[in-house]
Amino acid sequence: MSPVEPSEAADRVRELLERILDAVGVDAEIELSETDDALTANLDGEDLGLLIGRHGQTIDAIQHIAYRIAYQGSDGRKRVTVDAAGYRARRAEVLQQDADDAADEALETGRPVALDAMNAVERRVVHEYLRDRDGIETYSEGEEPDRHLVVAPSQA
Repeated sequence: MSPVEPSEAADRVRELLERILDAVGVDAEIELSETDDALTANLDGEDLGLLIGRHGQTIDAIQHIAYRIAYQGSDGRKRVTVDAAGYRARRAEVLQQDADDAADEALETGRPVALDAMNAVERRVVHEYLRDRDGIETYSEGEEPDRHLVVAPSQA
């Protein structure tokens, strides 16, 4: 994953983020990085809670819009990640701890353990984190917005 020159997609994401920051009156630096398969925007500044929102809903919505704008009318698409003040890394740590606790409980009891409802991005973090853990399988159940992940002893 080598860095590539900033693309039109990166320029569009930067413009979107600048407009959002201006509209909500938040002062933040935008750092964009791009590889062959991903475009990442990190926002750094004071009081970015407004951009993160409750349970990350706002930053997830911004990320979705950034993805849609970045590659509109284009065949080549990459993963787009928008983060603010390291929120995604902190949230991933919490999700991984919850996943470890659920996996331990599932192995101890021999029964599936349902985690709290979470969005698709968070479910993917947990699925990927537990993917290679021996004796455990994960699957999602329910309908949005109550869709949740289940950690269960593997059947194999």
